[in-house]
Amino acid sequence: MNFSTPLWRKSSHSGGNTSSDCIEVAALSPEVRLRDSKDPQGPHLHLTRNAFGDLLTRIKARI
Repeated sequence: MNFSTPLWRKSSHSGGNTSSDCIEVAALSPEVRLRDSKDPQGPHLHLTRNAFGDLLTRIKARI
């Protein structure tokens, strides 16, 4: 487990850093974390890189 401070980023499709209504992503080896930008101190979802890739594939298939 990596205990480094995560570097959170938002999708450019959500307005970048100007919007507060989106999901933020931080890539830490060997996992990817997701959080709600409106509640940055709240719970984070921890996924493997493969699980995150699968999630993105499923989301894109629905758009």
